[in-house]
Amino acid sequence: MKYALFLGCKIPYYVPHYEIATRRVLGELGVELVDLEFPCCGYPMRHLYFRSYLLSAARGLALAESQDLNIATPCKCCFGALKRAQKFLADNPELLREINVELAAEGLSYSGKVVVKHILQVMHDDVGMAELQSRVKRPYELLRAAILYGCHAVRPSEVTHFDDPSNLHLIDDLVKVTGATPVTWAGRLSCCGAPVRERNEDLALATIRRRLSEAREAKADILVIACAYSQMQAEWAYSLAGPPPQRELIEGPVLYPQLLGLCMGLTAKDVALDRNTPNGEYLISFLRRD
Repeated sequence: MKYALFLGCKIPYYVPHYEIATRRVLGELGVELVDLEFPCCGYPMRHLYFRSYLLSAARGLALAESQDLNIATPCKCCFGALKRAQKFLADNPELLREINVELAAEGLSYSGKVVVKHILQVMHDDVGMAELQSRVKRPYELLRAAILYGCHAVRPSEVTHFDDPSNLHLIDDLVKVTGATPVTWAGRLSCCGAPVRERNEDLALATIRRRLSEAREAKADILVIACAYSQMQAEWAYSLAGPPPQRELIEGPVLYPQLLGLCMGLTAKDVALDRNTPNGEYLISFLRRD
């Protein structure tokens, strides 16, 4: 099982622990990740110059196609941007021809055959739930998890095809396999506030703090995330919250590969829990005692 790993721009610099955990856990699961010189997914340009967004996304897709590889990405923003570009180019063949003329200068071409998946889909569908279950060595006990699904993976569902829009279950399934219990909570499908952070920090901070408050009200221990922006938002909120008990927050945000990797028998360092804000090593206390 082999994929081209599309990390995006934010993860290597702002959320390196997401990359570390992703590479280690997928490697343990037998997924080979190939590094290509991918460009930006184009998302930041989409409202400024739509064609530049499409060209950047198409170049990434064409690079993967040139190596006969499908794409796996841990970034839900990149996932959504690439999926939307694929849909738009498929619906506009004349524009695709024009884009390919520009790509030809680099010896590239995009035909539309590349499959783009989020890493959670790779785990859930390709590795498979039975295999994941067999890899769990020390499941969590009494760990209540509030799952933040993220905006770009699930909307618009007719473009992303991330999950069943009438019955979202993919991340719940993945959390349950670790032994943790997904809680029902108000913020499950809500925004983390990242899109407005550059223009209105107060609103962005209030938004993520509301998500954390909603998770606490649902008696969750942790917030499970698989989105670079949501993790950045949550860690930002914790960095400003001060020490417990004054902050009155849940234990912290955890990236799904970290949650899975630890119960697979990997160490906290293997999945970079020490790089979380707050330090994510508290998860160890929830592992079943042998």
